[in-house]
Amino acid sequence: MTEGIGMIRKALSGFYYVDDGSGELVSCRARGKFRHKKITPLVGDRVKFTRLSDGSGALDEILPRKNQFQRPAVANIDQLVIIVSGAIPVTEPFLIDRVAAIADSKEHCDCLICINKCDLEPGDELYKIYTAAGFPTIRVSATTGEGIDTLRAAISEKVSAFTGNSGVGTASILNALAPSFHLQVVEVSEKLGRGRHTTRHVELYRLETDAVVADTPGFSSFDTERMELLRKEELELAFREFRPYLGACQFVGCSHVKEKGCAILAALREGKIMPSRHASYIRLWEQVKDLREWELEKHRTG
Repeated sequence: MTEGIGMIRKALSGFYYVDDGSGELVSCRARGKFRHKKITPLVGDRVKFTRLSDGSGALDEILPRKNQFQRPAVANIDQLVIIVSGAIPVTEPFLIDRVAAIADSKEHCDCLICINKCDLEPGDELYKIYTAAGFPTIRVSATTGEGIDTLRAAISEKVSAFTGNSGVGTASILNALAPSFHLQVVEVSEKLGRGRHTTRHVELYRLETDAVVADTPGFSSFDTERMELLRKEELELAFREFRPYLGACQFVGCSHVKEKGCAILAALREGKIMPSRHASYIRLWEQVKDLREWELEKHRTG
């Protein structure tokens, strides 16, 4: 038996597939102490493990995480790449803002907006909203290859999690970045206006450019109810364009919803904050304003 350190690349049916840099994945089981302590290893975790005589392994320890996400269940992500579309199925801005707020609340995690299907619809409104909010935003087409080289450069030497609402072409983009993925791609049902989920688990893939990418199960407006909630005190910080105005409101504890003397509302009136972004903030504020700590914890663990 030998000890090693590696990264969990895939988790499936109780098995954790660890990349130790040798070029092969080691199929590991978590030791019983993880279950007893109610610790769940995540894709992206750096771990210590023991390689057993039969070639499999046993997870011994999870090394400290720099961040972790509940949905998608990944850890140690450098940036979250949110795939959106101005073509069918059109991505609702609130859906983007819900996920982006979670990413912006994490330590050491950037957020990149990627507008796919620009050959069908340039997504000008989405581009305007998210560039104004300060997000790096890229237009791509998985079909024509437009913007793929720009995206490839943006994820180079980083661990990036890709996610998006079903049918926007996340798997197609990953295939364009590295055709060897051979990820399943399905046609979007024009009748339903959405795609079926083609990714059922989180998995990390290593590209030739020293980039590591995670394809995650697609989300939908229904799934946002299951995403982790932020504390109301954290919410204003999770909207990056609000930050220059925080502390400038007339009243301490301003919720930035309808108060007089609110610097955020003043910036909104002056066109410095996009209306859809503030509307999303209000929807999220309404979800969490009356929640107690135990209710937040129940939501996170449930």
